[in-house]
Amino acid sequence: MAREFSTVGVVGLGTMGAGIVEVFARNGIDVVAVEISAPALERGRATLTGSTDRAVAKGKLAEADRDALHERVHFAVGLEALHSVDLVIEAVPEHLDLKQRIFAELDRVCRPEAILATNTSSLSVTEISVATSRPNQVIGIHFFNPAPVMKLVEVVRTVVTAPEVVADVEALCTRLGKVDVTINDRAGFIANALLFGYLNHAVGMFESHYATREDIDAAMKLGCGLPMGPLALMDLIGLDTAYEILDTMYRRGGRDRRHAPVPLLKQMVTAGLLGRKSGRGFYTYERPGSPVVVPDEVTPLATEAALADGARAIAKVGVVGSGTMATGIIEVFAKAGYEVISVTRGMEKSAKVCEAVKTSLNKGVVRGKLAEADRDAALGRISWSATLDHLADVDLVVEAVVEELSVKKALFASLDEICKPGVVLATTTSSLPVIDVAMATQRPADVVGLHFFNPAPVMPLVEVVRTIRTSPEATATARAVCAALGKTGVVCGDRSGFIVNALLFPYLNDAVKMLEASYSTADDIDHAMKLGCGYPMGPFELLDVVGLDVSLAIQRELYLELREPGFAPAPLLEHLVTAGYLGRKTRRGFRDHSHR
Repeated sequence: MAREFSTVGVVGLGTMGAGIVEVFARNGIDVVAVEISAPALERGRATLTGSTDRAVAKGKLAEADRDALHERVHFAVGLEALHSVDLVIEAVPEHLDLKQRIFAELDRVCRPEAILATNTSSLSVTEISVATSRPNQVIGIHFFNPAPVMKLVEVVRTVVTAPEVVADVEALCTRLGKVDVTINDRAGFIANALLFGYLNHAVGMFESHYATREDIDAAMKLGCGLPMGPLALMDLIGLDTAYEILDTMYRRGGRDRRHAPVPLLKQMVTAGLLGRKSGRGFYTYERPGSPVVVPDEVTPLATEAALADGARAIAKVGVVGSGTMATGIIEVFAKAGYEVISVTRGMEKSAKVCEAVKTSLNKGVVRGKLAEADRDAALGRISWSATLDHLADVDLVVEAVVEELSVKKALFASLDEICKPGVVLATTTSSLPVIDVAMATQRPADVVGLHFFNPAPVMPLVEVVRTIRTSPEATATARAVCAALGKTGVVCGDRSGFIVNALLFPYLNDAVKMLEASYSTADDIDHAMKLGCGYPMGPFELLDVVGLDVSLAIQRELYLELREPGFAPAPLLEHLVTAGYLGRKTRRGFRDHSHR
């Protein structure tokens, strides 16, 4: 039988500590909430009151339950108040010496059988535990912010944590309505180890002026369905906290360069730009602590006039290709009112593309998302062709043929001869260098990348890729076209992976390495990212959907271009691809899909 915890102590009543107090009190457990001084205690009390009042206002907590919750919490200054609790959770700032001092004192104050837990997200639980005479009763219980809402708890055992202590804490998590994943004491545990490499990479992208903060954040929200963009998330976490976590992970986690905090991060922390809590970080906020972003000196003008500035007029669009991507792009342009010429290799392929576009538009009608008249008008705007010569008078060409450089270069050389001057030539490549395609023409200034996401009619994001030869007019034209299609266009340089794949795939690769090292299971890692970070899919679910062969190819491209050792494809990923386990399409990847 698991131990029954009737009284729990919480040390440190910042956002995290106050949230943990609320979690226990909501679940009928008495809490002794401790701070270092009376003013800090009052701030903690105010945080708890504010959170529960908001829950009442939203109809998520009855007034009587709120009042009962507050009655279960006893506030006190000093650790002496914790002399009779069954479990203590420490939630003070991420400084090892501070936590060790607190644990040494807790060891002296608390009953011999009390469990001592730390909510650290990056420090070594083992190093904290050795400050006590009972390291076998010390454990990590890592809640996620906001603790009352987030379902995940990482339970971190050291090499000496007693098995019954682990079992008791797991049972407690269940009682609290949380999903726990139990793991060993390693830098960053699951969620932070996977999350912070990605966040640091995004800061590096911003620091190098590769893309704007708005475009990086929009790309990851719209391209991956993430609840927040990486830079907005850094502001929420706090740049000082993020710096400490990255620095600790770098020092404890094998000195992986990707965890070495980007220099800009240290500069911002030194300048007091800590994110939401200070009112300014990557973004500027209405006031310190506010989530409301306000314009500042680098906020882009999002007006239609600003988007169209320098853009060329586009009325007629050519789309070359006959695959899923080409079909979706034809539909998107036709629905948006453009005249479209579809060019494929042969009328048989044209007939198939025509049928696919009709089927997709009909589905829109059946689902009530498209009027019959609009469907007919869209189809009426498309003409079908098997020869590139019909692109002589278009204003924009979008190429969506196979991802082979030689094929694309040959096609662009032909387009260069056929198309009139001033036409913007766009490639939908997701992995090849756009400049290589551009240099196959005599007009590289007019060549741009337009990377649509699949399925094109549904996905709201387009990456607009400018090479070092792309003219400002061509970039402006591409952005204006994206806006006219009702898409969000994000502008970036011509680097492998652009924004989304460059940030997404190293994170997926890190998850594979974590599994390979037997640190955790695929299920627990997926749970951690979905429940701890709000991701729509866990990394292994996503890899099986994308296809392990596609993922490996993208990861190899990133590694080849950036030569970053941490980007080397995980051997397990290579082995699965060699074995033909490619994900859902072969019914076997990281999971067996044969029975689904």
